[in-house]
Amino acid sequence: MKVSDILRLKGNVLYTITPEDSLADAAQLMAERDIGSLVVMSHGRVVGILTFREVIQAAVKNGGSFGSTTVYRAMDPGPLICTMETDMDEVRRMMLDRHARYLPVIDNRQLMGVISFYDVAKAVVDSQNFENRMLKAYIRDWPEENGKTDTDFP
Repeated sequence: MKVSDILRLKGNVLYTITPEDSLADAAQLMAERDIGSLVVMSHGRVVGILTFREVIQAAVKNGGSFGSTTVYRAMDPGPLICTMETDMDEVRRMMLDRHARYLPVIDNRQLMGVISFYDVAKAVVDSQNFENRMLKAYIRDWPEENGKTDTDFP
C-alpha cells in the first residue's frame, strides 16, 4: 500500500498557515477544525509543520499563554515528508523512528496532503480486516478432500 492509496480514501482537505500568522490564531483554527497539525506554507512551499506538540511547548515557554508568538517561532522547520509513492511500511518506520505523528505529502514540490499516525493505523487495521475476511471466505469454501468436509475435523 502506498501513501496515494490513503490520500485517495482520506480526501484532499488541507489546512495550512503562514509563518507570520499568530500562534493564537493557529491554535484557534486547530481547535475549531479538530485537527492536530497545520502545514506551514510560504510562497507556495512547505516550510514547516505546526502540531499540537509545538503549540503546547510554546505556550509553556511563554508562561501558559501565546502572547505575540508567531507560527514561525513555534513550528518545526524540518518536518519529515513523504511522497505519493512512499510505501506504508516506510511511512510507519519513519514515524516510529522520529516520533512523528504527521507527515506532509509532497509531489513535485506541491503539497498533496498530510498523513497522520491515525491514518496509518486505520489503513493497517482495514487491510488486516480485509485479509481476515478473505481468509475466512477461503476456508469456508475449502474444497472437499476424499469425501471429508471441514466439519469432519476437530
